[in-house]
Amino acid sequence: MYMELVVILSIVMAAVSVAAAFIIIGRVKKQIMKMEEVLRDVKEGNGNRRILAASRELTAPLAYQINEIIVSYEDRIVSLRQEEETNKQLMTSLSHDVRTPLTTLIGYLDAVHRGVVTGKEREEYMETARRKAHDLKAYIDVLFDWFKLNSNEFNLKMNVVEAAELTRNILIDWIPIFEDNQMEYIIDIPQQPFFVKVDVDGYMRVFNNLISNVISHAHADKIEITLAKQDRKVKILLLDNGTGIEKEDLKHIFERLYKCDKSRSEKGSGLGLSIVYQLVKKMNGEVTAESEPGKGTVFILMFPLAD
Repeated sequence: MYMELVVILSIVMAAVSVAAAFIIIGRVKKQIMKMEEVLRDVKEGNGNRRILAASRELTAPLAYQINEIIVSYEDRIVSLRQEEETNKQLMTSLSHDVRTPLTTLIGYLDAVHRGVVTGKEREEYMETARRKAHDLKAYIDVLFDWFKLNSNEFNLKMNVVEAAELTRNILIDWIPIFEDNQMEYIIDIPQQPFFVKVDVDGYMRVFNNLISNVISHAHADKIEITLAKQDRKVKILLLDNGTGIEKEDLKHIFERLYKCDKSRSEKGSGLGLSIVYQLVKKMNGEVTAESEPGKGTVFILMFPLAD
């Protein structure tokens, strides 16, 4: 009798186990079918779909991993779309900002070549053509910098340099330009040496782009550059008394192709400050900006001191 009960209980338990297994298999099958449905949706372009699963379910770890892959996939799609839009804007900018001044430049040179202008007017045409050629070269240089920074082939040559002396040498070349533009300039760089690890060409490009931005767009008649030590960093301030930048624009000034005044026809690629931001970041530094409309702007550079 006892053995019969044991056998019966064993059969019942086996039946229950089989039934439970079938239930679990049914749930797993249903969840897998749901995963397939979500993945088909994602494949067709609906990146907002997610697989819902309770943490106790067998398929939960797989569902969570698939959700992470979907999020990553959607982020890449968004990034690619933004990149595509940026490239379209860049091509539009190239069409206008390169072809237009080039056409104007050719017009001035053709007028001189054909003898349409003579004497003093001819000299003025030649001078205008020279300035436009330099502007065009500066624009193309910025484009090359931007393309290099966004390519996999770009490499910085980081070396320990003396920041105060390097900064003075950069600014020496700008003094005649400040004077030509009738800008008051104040340069406050201490004699104390400050050693930082940077790429020299990149450091120079950062300064050149920031100063060019002030001269071209700030409408300032005063510029001030100061360098000082702050904690374990070198802090560089570049101030101007120009028109300033609106609060909403200030959030975006380091973005590619962003121009504060969309309606103005001033020269400018909208890439200069983006290049500054990328270069400073690649050199382990920080760059920020503060501004008050009508009073001016200050760019703040921070580079860690070399050990």
